[in-house]
Amino acid sequence: MDTNNEIPQKSNRFYFVFIFLLLAGIAALTLAWSRQRAALNTCNNKNTTLLADMADMEAALSGYTGSMKQDLKQNLNQMLSDYNKLIAKDATKADSLNAQKAQITQLLKKLDRANLTARDLVRARKENETLRSIMRSYARTIDSLNTLNIDLGSRLEETNVKLSTTTTERDNFRKQAEESQQQIKKGSKLQAYGFVSEALKQKLNNAMEVTDRAKNAVQFRSSFTLSENVLSSAGRKVVYMQITAPSGTILQGSSNFITETENGSTAYSQKKEVDYQNQALDLTIYYELKGESAAKGTYKVRIFCEGQLIGTDSFTLK
Repeated sequence: MDTNNEIPQKSNRFYFVFIFLLLAGIAALTLAWSRQRAALNTCNNKNTTLLADMADMEAALSGYTGSMKQDLKQNLNQMLSDYNKLIAKDATKADSLNAQKAQITQLLKKLDRANLTARDLVRARKENETLRSIMRSYARTIDSLNTLNIDLGSRLEETNVKLSTTTTERDNFRKQAEESQQQIKKGSKLQAYGFVSEALKQKLNNAMEVTDRAKNAVQFRSSFTLSENVLSSAGRKVVYMQITAPSGTILQGSSNFITETENGSTAYSQKKEVDYQNQALDLTIYYELKGESAAKGTYKVRIFCEGQLIGTDSFTLK
């Protein structure tokens, strides 16, 4: 019996404590809300006061906004003119300078609005000061470059004067050098001499012997001597033989036998590479008819080396 009575009593105490805590929490929240409400009202009152003060200030400054706007527009238009002068001085910076002009034009459009406040004009004046500072920086840079260009131009003029005073000497030296080169070129030219040019026929034993009969000729040859020349460069050299038939046609061992000479490109009949060591050198160059019939008449032989004609000869077939 005692145990059963004790359980309801404990439950009643728990409910009383819970209700007390709930009421205390509600009271605390109510107090906090009341304080925040009071603070909000205070802020609203201050904001209303500030707005009223700002309105009064705007009204007080309304008499000055017209002249301030006019001054700003005048300054901005002057900056546009200054930027045009900077572009004329240095066209390489035209893109950057035109970008700044675009910002000035945009600010001028803002100033043309009818409902501008004093605060808007103050902001516009700050933008104007920023743009003017940028313009001064560009002006200093361009002036420095112009000064440098003037200095370089002065130095270039001095150099040109010095060069002009040595033109005669330079031309004389050049003329002497060219004459020396021509003399060296002439002196280094090889000569071919001691020519023996003839036609060959083939005997029954396949041996070759000289012939003056066109119908028997199967091969042409030209033997000669390259002259001794200490001025010529030693080493491998290519000697070209050109044979011209009585008809005026140049005989060619191949259709691509073309060489360059001091008088232009020319066909050749056959060539031979030699090792020239500045000493007289005997050599023979052969041209195969390859089954073609030789014509009667006089054949002209011309020898080229290093693009120069170094010797000529001829032979006649009956």
